[in-house]
Amino acid sequence: MRSLLRACTLGLAVVLTVAIAAQAPACPFCTMQGTTLTGDVNQASMVIFGTLKNAKLDPNSEFGGGSTELHIDAIIKKHEILGDKKVVTLPRYIPSDDKSPAKFLIFCDVFKGKIDPYRGVPIKEGSDIVKYLTGALAVKDKDVSARLRFFFDYLDNADIEISNDAYKEFGNADYKDYRDMAKTLPADKVAKWLTDSKTPSFRIGLYASMLGHCGTEKDADLILSLLDDPKKKTTSGVDGLLAGYVMLKPKEGWAYMQKALKDVKQDNFLMRYAALRAIRFFMESRPDVLPKQDLVNGTLILLDQSDIADLAIEDLRKWKCYDVLDKVLALNGKESHDVPIVRRAILRFALCCPETPAAVKFVNDMRKKDAEWVKEVEELLRLETKSTK
Repeated sequence: MRSLLRACTLGLAVVLTVAIAAQAPACPFCTMQGTTLTGDVNQASMVIFGTLKNAKLDPNSEFGGGSTELHIDAIIKKHEILGDKKVVTLPRYIPSDDKSPAKFLIFCDVFKGKIDPYRGVPIKEGSDIVKYLTGALAVKDKDVSARLRFFFDYLDNADIEISNDAYKEFGNADYKDYRDMAKTLPADKVAKWLTDSKTPSFRIGLYASMLGHCGTEKDADLILSLLDDPKKKTTSGVDGLLAGYVMLKPKEGWAYMQKALKDVKQDNFLMRYAALRAIRFFMESRPDVLPKQDLVNGTLILLDQSDIADLAIEDLRKWKCYDVLDKVLALNGKESHDVPIVRRAILRFALCCPETPAAVKFVNDMRKKDAEWVKEVEELLRLETKSTK
């Protein structure tokens, strides 16, 4: 039974490890990724926008079949099958109020010479969706920074479908793709978004990181006021706030982060984790802002904190900070850290060290205690390393 359980656990871990390692680089301060409307348009054979009228229910259909006319207002992506048609009959019954007919964005395939609509997006009256998608398609072949500059102007669009889609474009982008562009953004506009109570909390991190590139010292004070707001400390985006503060005022920002890292109150876990995420950003994407040793020392602060030690150990391993091996191994056997996830992180660190006597001895000792467990951890590391090459 024990072997079966371990086999199942290993199998799940392998799937998760490979999936995570295979993820494409993405914005470090965004929480929304995925296929965008521009991506959907690219995949469709035809995309049209229009007004639904004359819905007719087929009385012989058991599933509400019928037809509905789409009176075309704009063609986002044309297919030759459309010709000069101004009205397309959709093989779906979509009831609409004749006094206030619905606007829809319709994605279509073409199958056996017929239009096959497979997705419809309801659009509010007055929406900029046509302008947005037409502009997005116009810049789709430009470099990423140019495209993101276009999407920046739609982040505060009144149509939530558009604004979230523009945000998702940033979420899908690697930081290096918008780093230089972010320096040219209007700081006043970004600062206004940060202080607007209507701004969704999940966007705070991106906006704060943007301000860190295009802002001034007065904007650093604004970010600090948000960090000190107790309501903001429980929301997402704190890592972006910390990063933005450090970029504008490195000395003061780093001192603030160190204080956060040392605050071991249980209810401060999210702040400590946000600080660790900010350290990752500077270590991996902006090594020019803070000395590497400062970042390593900041991460080491977390080793004595059992609720986050495993994450700190993993980061130190990924950064190949093998000179801190003694500090990592010292955690083994501590009652506060005697949990599977921390023990595994310690073993992973030791396994990745070069042929260091202390690491070799530790691994051998663990192998004597539980050879099967060590073998599983080695296999996961091997798969992880292979999937990232």
